[in-house]
Amino acid sequence: MNRKTFPLRVHPDIFEAVQKWANDDLRSINAQIEFVLRESLAKAGRLERSLPDGSGQKERLED
Repeated sequence: MNRKTFPLRVHPDIFEAVQKWANDDLRSINAQIEFVLRESLAKAGRLERSLPDGSGQKERLED
C-alpha cells in the first residue's frame, strides 16, 4: 500500500497529547494519528477494506 505524504499543522497542545498517547501505546506519532483516524472513520461508517479471502470484495469497518 502506498502512503500519501502531506503536511499537518496542529496546535502544540494537541501534538503533545498525541505524542504522550503514542508513547503509552508504543506507537510512532504518525501511527497514532493513523490509528485515531482509522477508528473515527470506521465508527462513522466511512472506511472500507478488502476482505482477506482474496475475493476483492469490500466490507465496511464498523464497531
